Amino acid sequence: FRGMSLSAKDPALQGSIDWAAESGFYVGAWGSNIDYGDDYDGNIELDLYAGFAGETEAGLGWDVGLVWYLYPDSSSSATRDEIADYPEIYGALSYKWFEFKQWYSNDLSGTDEDGFYTEGNASFELPAGFALNLHLGYSFGDAFESSDPDFKDSEYMDYSIGVGYTLGNFDLELKWVDNDLDDDAFLYSEDDVFNTEGRVIFGVSTTFPW
Repeated sequence: FRGMSLSAKDPALQGSIDWAAESGFYVGAWGSNIDYGDDYDGNIELDLYAGFAGETEAGLGWDVGLVWYLYPDSSSSATRDEIADYPEIYGALSYKWFEFKQWYSNDLSGTDEDGFYTEGNASFELPAGFALNLHLGYSFGDAFESSDPDFKDSEYMDYSIGVGYTLGNFDLELKWVDNDLDDDAFLYSEDDVFNTEGRVIFGVSTTFPW
């Protein structure tokens, strides 16, 4: 997630379900396993989202919406903290091979602080059915200027470069993901929780119905 492992470097199984109307309105849900370490309870992230998307006759695409990040199996106890739910809004413009997207939350990760995420994405066709996928993102805002001793860095940049290929009903991608944070940006990193080291990620996805 934005250059950081939320599964403590373990594999992640993820799924989503979406519905869209001809008007451009859409709703959906996305889920994944997570690992926030022994200090936090909960192993599931569930994102609910809704928005409007469309495209002009000139080929300029747009998308605006809201995501609510939920952790349904998380609760607080005498020894473990609850993972806080929080909202985020977004707006995107795309044209041909490029997309620009801006995110904003007034309560990023339950910190009660503003958080912004700006990203650019590009995808280019390569010979033999391959695609080159590029990503650059920047996280900033009051939430990244916290005095929390667990977070030793402030605003940061993440980036990735990958190659995609469609094999039958499956989309394959191999990419390198990294950021400009120190490897020990989080004190949890020795346990691989919120790990910020650069790494190679291989993903396999498919969409039903086939």
